[in-house]
Amino acid sequence: MVVVITDHDYIYNTLAHTIFEGRLGPEIQDSHITPVAEIVADNSQPWKFVSEGYSLTNEEEDYHAEYQSVSFIVAHKESIVYQRYWQEFTENDVSNSFSMSKSIVSMLIGIALKRGEIESLDTPLYYYLPQYETELGKEVTLEHLMTMSSGFNFDEDYLNPFAFPARAYYGDNLEKLMEAYEPSTESGKVFRYQGGSSQLLAMVLGAATRTSISNYAYKHLWNPIGAERAAFWALDQGDGMEKASCCFYSTARDFTRLGQLYLNQGNWDGQQIVDSSFVSNSIRAADLVTEDGDKNKTYGYQWWVGEHRGLNFFYMRGIKGQYVLVVPEKELVITRLGRKRHYVEDRIHPEDVYHFLDMGLRMIGE
Repeated sequence: MVVVITDHDYIYNTLAHTIFEGRLGPEIQDSHITPVAEIVADNSQPWKFVSEGYSLTNEEEDYHAEYQSVSFIVAHKESIVYQRYWQEFTENDVSNSFSMSKSIVSMLIGIALKRGEIESLDTPLYYYLPQYETELGKEVTLEHLMTMSSGFNFDEDYLNPFAFPARAYYGDNLEKLMEAYEPSTESGKVFRYQGGSSQLLAMVLGAATRTSISNYAYKHLWNPIGAERAAFWALDQGDGMEKASCCFYSTARDFTRLGQLYLNQGNWDGQQIVDSSFVSNSIRAADLVTEDGDKNKTYGYQWWVGEHRGLNFFYMRGIKGQYVLVVPEKELVITRLGRKRHYVEDRIHPEDVYHFLDMGLRMIGE
């Protein structure tokens, strides 16, 4: 009764799908715990495969086992040169993307810009969502949301069951949840990673296009890139709102297509799906400072960016080590899905990012 009175009834759902199932948090195969919108693949374009006899070293095998990989793909020069699956996963099994979905939302915003359904990233948020026409809210633009510098008071705490991530993941009323948050500091200055920014972008996209983001993705992204399998986006309730900051389910091979699209500067088989200028801005660190006062070097338009062994790379990232890593100079896309990630506090990016980059680079002789 206390849970209901205090407006935390989502806790029942949290407990039902964690503690009562013998685990402590979300899983990569959670699509059964909420309604989903199916994003049909009816324009399948099979990947090209190049057989080079590549394999993982014993040390690399052990690393994948330790961090419970389920899929690992290396694509080079638009062909898959290596793929491997573990734990009964196959090329047809879908996994939760977790926060990789933020990059998908960014792609959809880029498509809407190209199509003229969104005029500019300089447009104020309140133009699409009038409830934010407040003193601080009037200053928030779509670009501030894209770069996670909106100044909203989203509490991005993954260990707190009452913070935004848990409430968004396990809750069943995103619209009501979003009402609890508002701009509280100046926007466009400080990078603060917040899933709520991605949810706001999805709401903007819905207002601008008058359709769901799942339907929009089907028409303007998933089918144009020739996805092989249907994807699924978790909803807060039946016919409800997509959980945009997480919860896009797809196969490793189709996630790899998203990296290939951006490696090709938004072009797929001669069709410009996202403007190349938007792609370039997406994968460049935004001119912001971090909460520690340092210059932002890691985040663009809902994409992570970095440098390794003298090579620039950009990537999609999920909390359990879901990655689509792109190394433009080497025409390389690496996708890894799994249940655990390797995190070291003093590294700019999760430690396993560097390991998976090294595996892919080794395979192509770099």
